[in-house]
Amino acid sequence: MDSEPRKIAAIDCGTNSTRLLIVESSGDGQYEISHRHQEVTRLGEGVDGTGRLNDEAIDRVLATLILYKELMDSEEVDSFQAIATSAVRDAANGNVFLTAAEGVLGKQVRLLSGQEEAELSFLGATHCMEGGAPYLVFDLGGGSTEFSYGETTCEQFLSIDAGCVRMTEKFIRSDPPLPEELSAALSLVELHLSDVEKEIPSLAKAKTLIGQAGTVAAIAMIEQGLQEYSYEAVHHYLMNKADMEEVFRILATDSRKERLTNPGMEADRVDVIVGGLCILIQIMRQFHFTQCLVSERDILDGVILRQLS
Repeated sequence: MDSEPRKIAAIDCGTNSTRLLIVESSGDGQYEISHRHQEVTRLGEGVDGTGRLNDEAIDRVLATLILYKELMDSEEVDSFQAIATSAVRDAANGNVFLTAAEGVLGKQVRLLSGQEEAELSFLGATHCMEGGAPYLVFDLGGGSTEFSYGETTCEQFLSIDAGCVRMTEKFIRSDPPLPEELSAALSLVELHLSDVEKEIPSLAKAKTLIGQAGTVAAIAMIEQGLQEYSYEAVHHYLMNKADMEEVFRILATDSRKERLTNPGMEADRVDVIVGGLCILIQIMRQFHFTQCLVSERDILDGVILRQLS
């Protein structure tokens, strides 16, 4: 365990977003957030159809990593860990991106397995939580969704190939989405979640459902009518299924232009929010949860905590 205060950082090169977290460790395994940044870079754009990362997507992420490296240097970060997830795992040319990213950061980017994603997401979400165990944590990403179950540690997990970008590219082609497009998306998610029920047989015992990542945070903002993002308002906001169903009904029947008029709807997420909602709503329906606790502490926090342990 750390004995001296220091600055630690974590970077997540995700399918939809590239994110940075810089914290100040107090030397006892605890930390305070100094900087939290997110850029929607769509690294996984088109991967589901082509099996490859496209050059434009790689360039968007590299440009963001250059900015993050400059910020870490200016903040005199002592150490950092960068990770990559679903899009890079799925791409035949994933190594091209990893090599280029290492050139920018001066450090190897670690490609996580689905299990590692689930474990780190669980660690980030449940650290310092009191009561509510056992937990079922899901990280709804761009290309995949990781489920993890446990009390104090991740005991069971499964990663499924369903994320907001993947579902949008596969099914949501009309504006607004057609009923048959939504039905097809929900049906595929249902099949994936049946696999989750088989692999995590204890999920019915979970007392608390914890949701992570951009789609979940966006719905929390829309439910509250937040004009601008607020960590304090979003983190540990408790969403009710009835309210989520109403948001789904509205956004899934709106055109892109109409969706943008909703307070809290960010322009860089409007194109994939319905695909993400199909996953979120089906989780609530199929697993029979009436509430979902939003956690802004996620895989990045898990990466920080591993560095501090």
